[in-house]
Amino acid sequence: MSEPQKEQAPKVAKAQKLTGVKGMNDILPPDSARWEWLEAQVRGLMARYAYRNVRLPIVEPTALFVRGLGEVTDIVEKEMYSFEDRLNGEQLTLRPEGTAGLVRAVVEHNLLYEGGKRLYYMGPMFRHERPQRGRYRQFHQIGAEVLGFGGAEVDAELILLANDLWKVLGLKDVRLELNSLGQPAERQAHRAALIAHLEKHSDVLDEEAKRRLHSNPLRILDTKNPAMQSVVESAPRLLDFLGEASLAHFNAVKAILDANGVAYSINPRLVRGMDYYNLTVFEFITTSLGSQGTICGGGRYDYLIEQVGGKPSPAVGWALGVERVLELIKEQGDALLDIAPDVYAIVPEAASLPVAMQVLQALRAQGVSAQMHAGSGDSMGSMKSQFKKADGSGARFALVFGAEELAQGQVAVKSLRDGQGAQRTESLATVPTWAHSLQSTL
Repeated sequence: MSEPQKEQAPKVAKAQKLTGVKGMNDILPPDSARWEWLEAQVRGLMARYAYRNVRLPIVEPTALFVRGLGEVTDIVEKEMYSFEDRLNGEQLTLRPEGTAGLVRAVVEHNLLYEGGKRLYYMGPMFRHERPQRGRYRQFHQIGAEVLGFGGAEVDAELILLANDLWKVLGLKDVRLELNSLGQPAERQAHRAALIAHLEKHSDVLDEEAKRRLHSNPLRILDTKNPAMQSVVESAPRLLDFLGEASLAHFNAVKAILDANGVAYSINPRLVRGMDYYNLTVFEFITTSLGSQGTICGGGRYDYLIEQVGGKPSPAVGWALGVERVLELIKEQGDALLDIAPDVYAIVPEAASLPVAMQVLQALRAQGVSAQMHAGSGDSMGSMKSQFKKADGSGARFALVFGAEELAQGQVAVKSLRDGQGAQRTESLATVPTWAHSLQSTL
């Protein structure tokens, strides 16, 4: 009788490797440590300024951005990821910025019913554009917004908040530019004068400028086309059309900044990219990131709340680009490479694992960060390889759970960063005591 044939496993075709969408990046260690550190600094500073966090949805009705940002803007015309909901046909958009969504949430939930609010948010935004350094299809913003207050002091407060953040982050090469867009009537008068000026030089205007000439001429002032710079420089200045109240507001902002020693320059061509701004607008700019020099920008938007269906109420805010700020931190000598553990456990034999893990849990309860060595099956690996991994982890100390030390109720504590490799023993019975001693040297 012949032996039964062994059943062969079916052949499975090798799956094609999938990769992420270009411009939508994975954030992996050690870079993720920088993100966590930055977010922690922001949370701490926001708390000192009494700003409260909001979490907003990534998907919003498309109409929110068309109405809030303006139909004739690059974001709405070219950059939004919009789609139709298959369930009900609703037009939806991945948020390209945070302010419009925050205002929608404030209106929807009547947050201003009991008075003004100071809020901040963090999260991803999406714009369909060519990925380049500091400019991605999925990018991240941190925004601070003050709603319900119309005074110049909150404009200045937000600028002071951003300025303090650069100090907390240790950033040097950042300058502040200011302008005022005035009120709608003043902008209309300036708009008429600007169109007349640009029409006189229509032969110099590129196709983009000609298309915007009568729909959004103010955005032409933000052109990067070298051939149009002389026309832009000679154009009427909006500052010259400001009335008494608008000038008083702008001067009050400057006075507070002056009193706090915040340096700035007036840029009469600064207009920002959204239609909702009025009065104060500002940008923080660096020369360290090439063409992507703006790391934070914002201003006052007193009419946006009404535009999305709320009762008229003033508001002002800013948003910073997280990727650009992190790039700037790297450019200026970032020493934050990773969040290393305080201690690394070296376990020569698997039989010692229960005791080792009990000690690590006790250390973690005392606030010491500890990394457990992981072996393969019954093998923990050689002592040499474990020490190599301990050194590579960045830990300050290695805890050696050798059989001889454990037999005496002890663990060896070896320094990995002082160049001397000093070693001592500690009692397993007094973990909280020497955990405190460890923390004092970390």
